[in-house]
Amino acid sequence: MRRRGVRKLVNNLMLAATGVCTLLTVSVLFVILGYLVWNGGKSIDWDFLTKLPLPQGQVGGGMANAIVGSAVMVGLAAVIGLPVGFLGGIYLAEFGNKAFASAVRYMADLLNGVPSIVIGVFAWTVVVAPMHSFSALAGGFALSLMLIPIALRSTEQFLLGVPRSLREGALALGAPQWKMVATVVVPAAMRGILTGMILGVARIAGETAPLLFTALNNQYWPTGLNQPVAALPVMIFTHAMSPFDDWHRQAWAAGLVLLAMVLITNITARWVLSRGTAVQKG
Repeated sequence: MRRRGVRKLVNNLMLAATGVCTLLTVSVLFVILGYLVWNGGKSIDWDFLTKLPLPQGQVGGGMANAIVGSAVMVGLAAVIGLPVGFLGGIYLAEFGNKAFASAVRYMADLLNGVPSIVIGVFAWTVVVAPMHSFSALAGGFALSLMLIPIALRSTEQFLLGVPRSLREGALALGAPQWKMVATVVVPAAMRGILTGMILGVARIAGETAPLLFTALNNQYWPTGLNQPVAALPVMIFTHAMSPFDDWHRQAWAAGLVLLAMVLITNITARWVLSRGTAVQKG
């Protein structure tokens, strides 16, 4: 009885400790969100979303060019990185031999752990230096390098989660392996794959360091992929480091806009995944 009481006491203590840690984590998150909403919400208006930045020292203006620039570069990264990661994940899950697939997985995990500033230096070397210009194309390329391993690993994991019986049934009906993958395995895992891709896009949307080496910055509307372009993370950095109170206000507002974009992306990913789970249960 005494031993049982000790086990129950230890269980209650550990349960209380985990509850406190969970509450602490959630509390810190809500404090950060609340502080950002309080400071940024007061500064967001129609001018902030539609107008260009004003010169230093002048009050007003907005960050419409940075919002558009971020969308352009994230879109470029998605166009480059998602197909590469998707096809690479299919190859690893369905066609790659064990030794080669293990090596690629290891390299993908290493690339996923490389500091973003190193990615920026590499993109500057292979894109910016040969072109002799900072550009949106270089920024999109840098972000795509961060997106590829995320898309590859998530695609592979969801494909491996498809029951083997589906593969065997398609092969038993005489379908070649490529057709089995394209018509049976990929559709079965598509919702999970889309969720991983959406979360990967949200992951790269807030990166700053690679864009400092590639896209640089711009106070005007984007005029082409081969020109420097503004981005929300970079504008937050430059405005937060400035000595002007109005720029600090705009930095808070930009942070709230970026957070809202990432939050919407995550909610979309969870909605897609939940619909897939409901379909499977049905």
